[in-house]
Amino acid sequence: MPEGPEMYRTARQVAGALGDRPLAEVWFAFDHLQAWSRCLSGQTLERVETLGKALLLRFADGTTIYTHNQLYGRWMFAEAGRRPDTNRQPRLALSTDERSALLYSASEIQVIEPGKLDEHPFIARAGLDILSSGADVDRITDWIRLERFARKRLGHLLLDQGFLAGVGNYLRSEILHVSGLHWQLRPGDLDDDTIRRLACTAHTVMWRSAETGGLTNDPDRVVELKRAGWPRRDYRHYVFGRDGQVCHACDTPIERTTVSGRRLYHCPSCQAR
Repeated sequence: MPEGPEMYRTARQVAGALGDRPLAEVWFAFDHLQAWSRCLSGQTLERVETLGKALLLRFADGTTIYTHNQLYGRWMFAEAGRRPDTNRQPRLALSTDERSALLYSASEIQVIEPGKLDEHPFIARAGLDILSSGADVDRITDWIRLERFARKRLGHLLLDQGFLAGVGNYLRSEILHVSGLHWQLRPGDLDDDTIRRLACTAHTVMWRSAETGGLTNDPDRVVELKRAGWPRRDYRHYVFGRDGQVCHACDTPIERTTVSGRRLYHCPSCQAR
């Protein structure tokens, strides 16, 4: 499933494709949404933003199209009047007179009426989205310090979309490793400097992934490893997916475990409990 950085990149693509031109076509595959086609056709998208792994397409009148790709959803782009050559099922089409943004295979698409966005169950419980909110390290630090997170173990907390929205499995392992933290620690166990280090790492790693298309490893190291002929799967991350390979920092073999039903990778030396 795409995580926050991937969806942030997608949001920028959708906004870039449709720009500030009126929508000549708004088409829904689901019968219960088709009445909205007439309401939204001719309008202009005010902005496209993410909330974790969800995409919010917001119109000037306050109406919002909410989409969540889940495992299989995918956005594609084409010239207006054309469709990509794919076997996927179309679910949503937004077109200006020049370009189309097309969502395929997604099962979760809703239209939220003006004034009701905060009532949506996912939106109401979503945590801080570092990317779309533009939150700086100070704001992230204050968020992590909130009492409701203090006694939850980081390995579980980082997958909770009510904590840092958009953090998924690969980002969890990477953020913990770069922070030098064991997954069993809790925010309440950390001193102020360590909480700030965690906030700074989350900010850096998420923005790096968004800007590079999924790379979280140190940029200089990525250049060196690419020159040495390493495949992308091995130079992309610090630890995620690298069990049995040595840690870039200390040469200790990376280990894999299961936390909250998902695989987690860590260096037992750099992240000693």
